[in-house]
Amino acid sequence: MDLQNGPEGPLSQPVRARLFARLAELRRPVGTDELATELGLHPNGVRVHLDVLREAGLLDRERVRQRRGRPRDMWSVAPDAHPDGDPPRAYTDLARWLAGAMARGASSPSAIELAGRQIGAEIAPTTLTGSPETTMYAALASLGFQPQRVLDPLETLTYKLRNCPYRSVALDEQEVVCTLHKGLTEGLLDVIAPTSELAGFVPKDPDAAGCLITLRGPLADAARAEA
Repeated sequence: MDLQNGPEGPLSQPVRARLFARLAELRRPVGTDELATELGLHPNGVRVHLDVLREAGLLDRERVRQRRGRPRDMWSVAPDAHPDGDPPRAYTDLARWLAGAMARGASSPSAIELAGRQIGAEIAPTTLTGSPETTMYAALASLGFQPQRVLDPLETLTYKLRNCPYRSVALDEQEVVCTLHKGLTEGLLDVIAPTSELAGFVPKDPDAAGCLITLRGPLADAARAEA
């Protein structure tokens, strides 16, 4: 699956992936103009992308009346949103990746991680959608992990993943799935921000989610500077 140009799913389009990722991060209703300003785009174009996400069931729209003019559209992530990384597509992708890992002869944890790294590089966006950090964030969001940025004092950037799109499989085969996911993250990083490094990867209970991906290097530095 090409996270940028894949033909399936509303989040395969880069601008929509960035919009969904930003709304997931803010966790509050946001107006069209505010989103357009953040992305540096015209509000009319942003509104079209937001409508696509709403029709896909990923966003809710509330129309707030104003004293003058038209009602203001306020957008938020739908409570029951199922982004591209959720079933059934997530499990199709996972099955294909695991089959690919086995085809590469991966059986040990290190081999599975290496196979995941190769797969991550293959599915990474071929062009950046904004900064490397924004692209990395959007890639994780497009896979269904619902990342949350956490800037910490050790000059690192941590993504707390608030959803495990592979939870049903991970409950039975957590070591395999999480090891593949670690390699996949490294592969994304190899393409999106090759001078940055994966400084930490902490799996959590698949049902509760909350896995932690910690990055160090220029990508993290840029995120801290923009905060």
